[in-house]
Amino acid sequence: MVNLHRSLWYYTSVKDDSEIQEALNQLAEQHPLSGIDTYYGRLKGRGQPWSRKRVLRVYREMNMRHRRKRIKRVPSRIKEPLVQPIGQNMCRSMDFMHDVLSNGRTFRVLNILDDYNREAIAAEASHGFPAERVVRLLERIALFRGKPSKIRVDNGPEFTSKVFTGWCIEQGIDVLYIQTGKPNQNAFIE
Repeated sequence: MVNLHRSLWYYTSVKDDSEIQEALNQLAEQHPLSGIDTYYGRLKGRGQPWSRKRVLRVYREMNMRHRRKRIKRVPSRIKEPLVQPIGQNMCRSMDFMHDVLSNGRTFRVLNILDDYNREAIAAEASHGFPAERVVRLLERIALFRGKPSKIRVDNGPEFTSKVFTGWCIEQGIDVLYIQTGKPNQNAFIE
C-alpha cells in the first residue's frame, strides 16, 4: 500500500554505542560544566574516529543536553539558641537583601547589625558581592568599631567561601552558621 519493502519496515538498528557512552560519562565526570562541543573536541584530541553527528546523537540519548552541576552539600549545622549578647561588639549578624531596579538589573545590600543594641553598623549596596568585598568591608568596620568575637550568618556562597572563613580564622572570629531553611536562627537581621 505504501510501496515499502517488508524488510525495511521490520528493520532494527544494530548500532553499538556503548564505547561512546562510556567515553562521554568519563568526560562528564572530569568536566561536569562542559557541553557537547568541548566533549567532542576532547574525543577528537584523543584520536577517536567518531563523527560529530554520532557523538551528538548519543549525547542526546543520554539526556546530557543540560550541563551537569555538582550539588554542593552544606554541612549540617548545629542548632544554637538565639541569645542576646551582654555587650557591644560581641556578636554581629550579617545578611543580604536584594531588589530590582527599573531597568531590570538586580542589586544587593549587605546589612551588618550589632546584636546587642540592634544598631545598623553598615549597609552597602552593589550589583555583585564577592567574598573579597565582604572581607574588605569587615576590615573597614574593624578599624572604627573593633572586631566582634562572633558573626552570625546564613549559608550563602559569600559566607562559606575560603576567603571569608580564612579571614575569620586569622582574626579569631567565630562564625555561627544557621541551619539551612531556618531564618529564625538569624532573627535579629532577618
